[in-house]
Amino acid sequence: MSSLEKLEPLFRFIPEVKSPVHREDFREKLKWTALILVLYYILTQIPLFGLSPNAVDQFAQLRAVMAGSFGSILTLGIGPIVTASIVLQLLVGSKLLNLDLSSHKDKSLFQATQKVLSIVFTIFEAGVLVLTGSLIPIDNSYIGVLFLQLVIGAILVIYLDEVVSKWGFGSGIGLFIAAGVCEAIMVGSFNFLPASDGALPGIIPSFIQSFWTGVDVSILIPLIATICVFLVVVYGESMRVEIPISHGQVRGHGRVRGSVGKYPLKFVYASNMPVILTSALLVNVSLLASVFQKIGVPILGEIQNGQAVSGIALFLSTPSDISLLVTNPLRVLVYAIFFLLCCMLFSYLWVEISGLNAKKISKQLYDSGIQIPGFRSSKRQLYKILKKYIPALTLVSGIYVGIIAFAADLTGALGGGTGVLLTVGIIHKLYEEMAEEQLMSANPLLRKFLGGD
Repeated sequence: MSSLEKLEPLFRFIPEVKSPVHREDFREKLKWTALILVLYYILTQIPLFGLSPNAVDQFAQLRAVMAGSFGSILTLGIGPIVTASIVLQLLVGSKLLNLDLSSHKDKSLFQATQKVLSIVFTIFEAGVLVLTGSLIPIDNSYIGVLFLQLVIGAILVIYLDEVVSKWGFGSGIGLFIAAGVCEAIMVGSFNFLPASDGALPGIIPSFIQSFWTGVDVSILIPLIATICVFLVVVYGESMRVEIPISHGQVRGHGRVRGSVGKYPLKFVYASNMPVILTSALLVNVSLLASVFQKIGVPILGEIQNGQAVSGIALFLSTPSDISLLVTNPLRVLVYAIFFLLCCMLFSYLWVEISGLNAKKISKQLYDSGIQIPGFRSSKRQLYKILKKYIPALTLVSGIYVGIIAFAADLTGALGGGTGVLLTVGIIHKLYEEMAEEQLMSANPLLRKFLGGD
């Protein structure tokens, strides 16, 4: 009996979004995805009642990754969801929680526990932001009001994410990240509002304006960095390691060789989850620094005006200015090493937990009658072949996405380098899922052949 089963009485009190009773077609999924996206944008425009105009965004550099809008009821964004995912992944990866996520029951327990933990972290993070002064109320009597609004907003995000996961395309987390980053890129590129209106002019208007005061090409660096990240990520998403396979058809008590093909392993094998999880971890380091400073024990460093100014918190805050390579190279080096190591760790954990490791994939292929040409059909042989590729791809892809995110953040890419990296991957995956669903909707026989309802 899993230790999480003891929490089942608690799970019954947590509302759940019901799964569809029938297979949704392409238009229905698209409708739900679009509806949730519109609701998300509407919620980002609802301001926190009672928030002082002097409040400073402590997580401005990671705002796009958090998929939140500072000053709105979605200030916490997806932070609590991702933090809960980090904790559970570490517990499952270290075997402190003995769960088999290929089992429907254990997977349901994992998801229910993640929802409960997300609510717990929502309360914790909202309390930290309000009580440490990161969100300054116009009057102390509004502290409770601010806290309540933050909790309501974050819980809405949890359930919007669940609706997208069950009724729409992709996941709500990915959809919200992509929406926030796309908005940041458009505003950062084309915003024509003057600085006096509270927003800096976009890069393109600023560059055009520089023709009258002296052309400054350096203005374009963030835009160029954004385009470069986009191209590199698209190229990485298209890379595959292809393993030759043949489909063994059952005849009597043995298998005979059938059609020959290739089994593709994506180069970005762990997707962009390592970067999302690492970024969420960095957010929580800053939150904990604020907590320790508030109680008079700033062991993680000091926070002033919402920004880390010393200690571990400073070294683990995102460097977003390339000049830091000259002025503070040690900070850049420490951050880069920590960031890449975390990306490698979370890449490994994500592959293990999501059932993408060599053991699980070899079992799936063997059960489907797949074998490697030139080798005897056996699960062990498939495992030996895949083990040569999957662990290496897992670590290399973690380093790859980590380097891109780090370099893009350092050059000040629009929407945050990490945000651009995530958005390209999210949109690419969303496009593939939508194209597959549209194909299956148009060809009912193909859907039945692939195991659809």
